Amino acid sequence: MIEEHDHEYRTGIGTDIHRLVADKKLMLGGIYVPYPAGLLGHSDGDVALHAIIDALLGAAGLGDIGTLFPETDPKFKDADSKGLLLDIKGRLEEKRWVVVNVDLIIHAEEPRLEPVKAQIKRCIASLLGIDFTAVNVKAKTNEGLDDIGTGQAIAATATVLLKRKYKRTL
Repeated sequence: MIEEHDHEYRTGIGTDIHRLVADKKLMLGGIYVPYPAGLLGHSDGDVALHAIIDALLGAAGLGDIGTLFPETDPKFKDADSKGLLLDIKGRLEEKRWVVVNVDLIIHAEEPRLEPVKAQIKRCIASLLGIDFTAVNVKAKTNEGLDDIGTGQAIAATATVLLKRKYKRTL
């Protein structure tokens, strides 16, 4: 006889940082942000999605982004990070993991992200198939300190909560 589902919950944390370079599109949280520089990386350099991917992988115990999508593999050159996140979502679904929520901080002196935070939130929620209210996006400056504060880099930190359902039989 199948009873009510038991649940397992896990949290994960992810971080990423990339240097800003001229003549590259700035991708953050799956959206294009108009700015004269973009993030240097083997893929599109989207630090927000990379941090979320690492948080998801950590929570599920499935490794890390660098192991699954190594920069030494030419097939990930200029990869769209939205596709990488969708790949991870599929891996989570195979293991019966459901994303409960995402909390994201983007650390950038420039550009100012207040005008695009809702777009980023909407994109992440859509990619993960979760409610808009289950995603939170914050933007912080580094008050002129270090590579982020001097406008040379952008970083992101993400935490996630996953839930896995089990069927209990009696």
